Amino acid sequence: MTQSLEELCHAMLAAARKAGAEAADAIAISGGSVEVDVRAGTLEKAERSESTDIGLRVLIGRRQANVSASDSRPETLADMAERAVAMARETPEDPYAGLADPGQLARGWDTAALELEDPSPEPAPAALQADALAAEAAALAIGGVAQVQAAGASYSRHAVHLAATNGFSGGYTRTGRSTSCVAIAGTGTGMERDYDGDSRSFQSDLRSPEVIGALAGERAVARLGARKPKTGQFPVLFDERIAASLIGHLLAAANGAAVARGSSWLKDDLGKPVLPEHLSVIEDPHRPRIGGSRPFDAEGLPTRRRAIVDKGVLTGWTLDLASARQLGMAPTGNAARGVSSTPAPATWNIALSPGEASRAELIRDMGTGLLVTSLIGATINPNTGDYSRGAAGLWVEKGEIAYPVNECTIAGNLRDMLLRIIPANDARTYLSRVVPSLLIEGMTLAGT
Repeated sequence: MTQSLEELCHAMLAAARKAGAEAADAIAISGGSVEVDVRAGTLEKAERSESTDIGLRVLIGRRQANVSASDSRPETLADMAERAVAMARETPEDPYAGLADPGQLARGWDTAALELEDPSPEPAPAALQADALAAEAAALAIGGVAQVQAAGASYSRHAVHLAATNGFSGGYTRTGRSTSCVAIAGTGTGMERDYDGDSRSFQSDLRSPEVIGALAGERAVARLGARKPKTGQFPVLFDERIAASLIGHLLAAANGAAVARGSSWLKDDLGKPVLPEHLSVIEDPHRPRIGGSRPFDAEGLPTRRRAIVDKGVLTGWTLDLASARQLGMAPTGNAARGVSSTPAPATWNIALSPGEASRAELIRDMGTGLLVTSLIGATINPNTGDYSRGAAGLWVEKGEIAYPVNECTIAGNLRDMLLRIIPANDARTYLSRVVPSLLIEGMTLAGT
């Protein structure tokens, strides 16, 4: 008889104890996905995958080792445990390794309230193909679109369970449904491409494939005739689609592991302003139907709503147990892990305070500058915050969009940039990272 994920986790723990582990935790992930891609009106790819993957971490004193497998036979579990224990005995001591104390563990969570799993039936491959074809047709219907590079639809359902010798045991199931389209406009060396897509936990929340395809086509056409912009100091407006990357750099610098290593440009800024005083960054892992929501983290600690930045001031780091111990602080319930890795700090659902102006109003008020719609490559110095990225988008003259631009570089320092951001009010509230378009005055722009 097939074991449940919970039974599988406890079987791994039993094998670890038998092999000589002093403590252990186990994770099991199972599920499947269906993906369909079309091109030129015909089916190009249809894939279905199903798997069960397991991971075991054992501890002997302050030594730890992690092993993983995709085979759940009893002999495999025994072999995993023996290998992990042998590895741990040869591993250097990590003074910060260890499981959570029983008093730290999550209890009484309400997974149903998070609405992580769509109860509606899995869509048939034909239905996914129909969505992909509809997105492709909608893109091709836009004047100026020459072809669709890719149009696809997918569905996934995955279950995860975590158990540990400290008494924790818990799991949940998550679903996902997505549609995407990449359109190409123009011909020859003048071709440009752009995209649109949507991914939701519940299928009924997904935007229609016709809307997705049409927007991908419109965005590609808007990039035709791109030229290099001027070089100099100009205001730069980061479009909502890419603005979350700026807050992502802030979150990476506030990651406890980076701070503990001393490789963060924010390492000395706890309790200091890092954003304008009217802005906050809120983490909320309990938002229903959102991909980053979860009742507990990968170490069994409860997740909770918290302000990473409160009214402009950095209030704390993102911590798992190890980084918290190293920094002499309390963990924040932010451990993430896969079957083949030990826990590490990660953020869940993030929201930046919105502004009062629309994106159009920010464009009107910025005068002459660059509206960035895509970023290419990155040179980010984690120790200093120096920032340089290739960019493309739309040039703004006298508060109006004038023409598309590409092959340029925008540069600055994240510390200074983030303190000057002016947010719009156009964030998509259903995303895991809710960040509006962001205007930054006086960035260095290298073009012609």
